[in-house]
Amino acid sequence: MTNLGFLSLLLIAIGLSADCFAVALCGSCTLKTLTRVQMLRAALSFGIFQAVMPVLGWLAGRLFVNFISSFDHWLAFGLLGFVGGKMVWESFHPEKEEKTIDITKGWLLLTLSVATSLDALAVGLSFAFLKVNILTASLTIGVTCFLVTIIGFLLGKKVGEIFGKRAELVGGIILIGIGLQILLTHLLG
Repeated sequence: MTNLGFLSLLLIAIGLSADCFAVALCGSCTLKTLTRVQMLRAALSFGIFQAVMPVLGWLAGRLFVNFISSFDHWLAFGLLGFVGGKMVWESFHPEKEEKTIDITKGWLLLTLSVATSLDALAVGLSFAFLKVNILTASLTIGVTCFLVTIIGFLLGKKVGEIFGKRAELVGGIILIGIGLQILLTHLLG
């Protein structure tokens, strides 16, 4: 890495992992049981997407990132708002008590992996200008995200045990809030 020290890179990786932490925290609050397989599946998905997106940004160059940056905040807001809204709705419908939203599978996991990693695409572009070793940066971001996601799941499970079904309501509101924060940050500069 030429112009960026490892500590700076680690702080960037932690910052990029914040959304994954929040999603894992909220998602695990709502699961009746949380297995290691579920945690590892989600953490790997989030980590891989966080590791690949900077590489794509680095490779794609200014044109592609400028195209994505014009609507990435709307996409992230829409995806997180949808998932959060569904969690809020589910929290008020006790007849679906036995069915919980599992963020660790299928399209929902893919959607959340993309939504939480869009900022990493723009970071990858900046890495090209800073002459950062993209492989070191990508691995650092991916591993950090993986670990932060695991921590989010473990803490979320404890929160879910304490607050029960209302944790799903709070989790949904937090996801909507993250989406809104991403949108407002981009719109207000």
